[in-house]
Amino acid sequence: MCGLCGIINFDGAQVEERVIWKMMALQKHRGPDDEGIFIERNAGLGFVRLSIIDLSKAGHQPMTSPDGQYILVFNGEIFNYIELRNELKSLGHTFVSGSDTEVLLAAYIHWGEACLHRLNGMWSFAIYNRNTGSLFAARDRYGIKPFYYATDGNCLMFASEIPPLISVFPGETGPNDQAVYDFLVFNRTEHTGETFFRNIMKLRHGHLLEVNPQDVSGNCTVSVRRWYDLRREAARAEPIADAAEFTDLLSASVGLRLRSDVPLGVCLSGGLDSSSIVSLLLEKHGVNLSTFSAVYSEGQYGDESEFINEYSGRVKNMFFTTPDADTLSHDLKSFVRIHAEPVPATGVYAQYKVMELARGNVVVTLDGQGADEILGGYHYFFGFFFKDLIQRFRLGRLSWEMLSYLVNHRSTYGFKSFGYLLMPESIRRKIMVESRGYLSDSFTGEYREHRSVAENLYDPDNMRDALFSHFEYKLEHLLKWEDRNSMFFSLEARVPFLDHNLVERCLASDGLDRIKNGMTKAVLREGMKGLVPEKIRLRKDKLGFGTPQDEWLREPFFRDLVSDSLGRESMIGGRYVNTEKAVALYEDHLSGRANNSKEIWKIINLELWMREFFS
Repeated sequence: MCGLCGIINFDGAQVEERVIWKMMALQKHRGPDDEGIFIERNAGLGFVRLSIIDLSKAGHQPMTSPDGQYILVFNGEIFNYIELRNELKSLGHTFVSGSDTEVLLAAYIHWGEACLHRLNGMWSFAIYNRNTGSLFAARDRYGIKPFYYATDGNCLMFASEIPPLISVFPGETGPNDQAVYDFLVFNRTEHTGETFFRNIMKLRHGHLLEVNPQDVSGNCTVSVRRWYDLRREAARAEPIADAAEFTDLLSASVGLRLRSDVPLGVCLSGGLDSSSIVSLLLEKHGVNLSTFSAVYSEGQYGDESEFINEYSGRVKNMFFTTPDADTLSHDLKSFVRIHAEPVPATGVYAQYKVMELARGNVVVTLDGQGADEILGGYHYFFGFFFKDLIQRFRLGRLSWEMLSYLVNHRSTYGFKSFGYLLMPESIRRKIMVESRGYLSDSFTGEYREHRSVAENLYDPDNMRDALFSHFEYKLEHLLKWEDRNSMFFSLEARVPFLDHNLVERCLASDGLDRIKNGMTKAVLREGMKGLVPEKIRLRKDKLGFGTPQDEWLREPFFRDLVSDSLGRESMIGGRYVNTEKAVALYEDHLSGRANNSKEIWKIINLELWMREFFS
């Protein structure tokens, strides 16, 4: 796991070495073990390395092909590199290292773009062809590893994070108001190819980018296109037969992600997803591991100690951290800077502290991201499920599932999401905007009619379409936050639920039990019987990385911060936020009349982000 960067000057001008070094320095946390640079005419590539597989100098990057034609910078892991290396050896290739980097380079040389479909892993990489002056870059299927780029018409710049780009970008950049609107109104990021910065783009998951050299007219072209389509691949895949087969596929994915020359651990939240990974490592793979968890005081929101402690005595080393208002205030500037874009909840900070805890104990972590997307794990999926049943006229099943939901959860949330999905799109949009009454009328008036995330996520007609939409428009923000949190502490985070073989076969399975008897992730619960402690396997609530942020944001530090964020020097006041209404919102929160912590946090985070990057 590493950091890459590069520049291609379209006019043939020499790339300045100092600029590449500057970009590398701003993401050195991604690769503390090694670094390298390649400069030739109008092309420059930089790399910082976190050594995971083949720790020797043979894995140094930028890596040059044996004939000297191709130069590769690669961030990520190719987990099936052993199998690919053996296949490539049979085809006449030779290897001088044990690295997956060398395998990736050989695979591209042999198969070209088609090599992407052979890779099982997470990656972003760029390959420069010295003979033609062209560049080929690609990002993994689901967006686990990042790739950002910018062009001003005279050059292309790219990097693993945004700060290296904005530090050297010669054109104009500023806040992207559409991204800010989607963040404030819908709590969404990463659902398009844009970022919070104008003119800074991200290469979307499952896409590739090509830079072709100057043609006869002297033009240099940059093209971006999709190389992976989940719907198409799922249509070709063999459906999973039952819970036992699902468990076997998940266990195989976990086993493949054990390939490492450095210590591994698991971020254990106490939920079903991360607990399933821990249990498979213990019971199926015989790995005695370390776990890392965020806990709080008993009874505080977000504390899952009673579930995490189910592994006491079974796991060799269990580590705990307790984030609080004081640690958040201490880390806030660093947290805002490293994420480089606003985040809608402090749960991302809890993960940040877990990664900080893991640093020094392991170099690789395994995490449960992706399970909710393939198995309908979020509670609002009940709304999609109920809508699906009514459209199929399965009214008996609908009645049973509604009753089971009510009995199990003692909540009306699933019914509210069902009703919301049945509304016309214009009404849904109006509800979301009006629920954010503290926003500036001029700001919402300008963007409220733009087609955006509300339609993309809430228009699907059935459960499977909703799952596909989540992979397309929602999953990636979780992966981005995990990448930033882990790489800031020089850790590699792996996500076994996102093995493409498991994802494609799971989404090919229309009849797979995702929701059954009022419970989510039914197939995982069934498959983990006898492996995961029953207290966890049958738990009905879902927290993720929950935090007691409502309490935190009443502390003196945050009272002062909110006052400052909405004061005379505010950068968001008037522009995005109606200051008077926002102050009233916070006063209601302080008094305990309402829990407005989600909106208060977004106000704070947005203001601090604006000051960090635009003041």
